[in-house]
Amino acid sequence: MRNPQSYNEKLQWLKLNDRSKLHVQCADKYAVRQHIKQKIGEKYLIPLIKETKNVEEITPDNLPEYPFIIKTNHDSGGITIVRDKQTIEWSKTRKKLAKQLKSTYANHKGEWQYKDIEPRLVVEKLLLTKEGDIPSDYKLHCFNGKVVYTQVDIGRQTNHKRNLYDINWNLLPFKYQGYQNGELIEKPLVYNKMVEIAERLAEDFICLRVDLYVIGYDIYFGELTFHSGSGFGKFEPKQWDYKLGEMLKLPINNH
Repeated sequence: MRNPQSYNEKLQWLKLNDRSKLHVQCADKYAVRQHIKQKIGEKYLIPLIKETKNVEEITPDNLPEYPFIIKTNHDSGGITIVRDKQTIEWSKTRKKLAKQLKSTYANHKGEWQYKDIEPRLVVEKLLLTKEGDIPSDYKLHCFNGKVVYTQVDIGRQTNHKRNLYDINWNLLPFKYQGYQNGELIEKPLVYNKMVEIAERLAEDFICLRVDLYVIGYDIYFGELTFHSGSGFGKFEPKQWDYKLGEMLKLPINNH
């Protein structure tokens, strides 16, 4: 920790030394909406259907006829996708959600920012392409306020693949977290705007991953992440852990 070199090592340093109330707000999948509204505008937010701390409020009568997604605000993953609410066993789903509300993700590998988030359930409209598919997930990795590379997750609900592109949309020669490359993805028509949005959000942080979705010309905000892979991500080849580490500058005086 005195002289971190790799990307993963530097993420561990950031966990210990880079902390603020804004980190907590932005890790909260509900509270971050207010930050996004102030920073880049409400039009980038996925429509909110409901938020509640009471799992008993998650009933068909309180939910729309169109597809939606249910998630907790204080952990990672753990989403429930509902395309047709008539096909869901709601008592079973509420038990699952109640268990998630009691989880303590902050104890997971030192990601302290989740500790002070008050758990709640967030229900949002499910984004779908015109073909009825869940859109690709674009994760823009920003170091020191600038986009360094974009991670594209393809087919997360079917056959999960992952492509990594540099700022000029060239496919990068490494894999992250063991996922194989998928088919080549064309650069989004709104990619320059996506970069502008990501860098605007990254102004306040040393290292930030900005998740965005694109449907046509519309850009939607997904979430913000500070420690991708919790700083334990597997790189193939391993040298890319160090190449990315060279690009990420920390406020450390090593002399």
